[in-house]
Amino acid sequence: MYRRIRDLREDKDLKQREMATILDMSQTGYSKYETGENDLPTAILKKLAMFHKVSVDYILELTDDPKPLMRR
Repeated sequence: MYRRIRDLREDKDLKQREMATILDMSQTGYSKYETGENDLPTAILKKLAMFHKVSVDYILELTDDPKPLMRR
């Protein structure tokens, strides 16, 4: 999961500081999510999925299909 959130960020050519700003947090705090030092809170997980337009399951590595579920 941690590598996947880093890869998603890098695919958009964003620095950790930029991603942290988008998530309204510090760069250090965000960095700890990417390294696995801190667990990813559900609220941040949802924000990341929405920002990157991928499913939460994709971030959690439960699927390799990045498509988000369709809202009903």
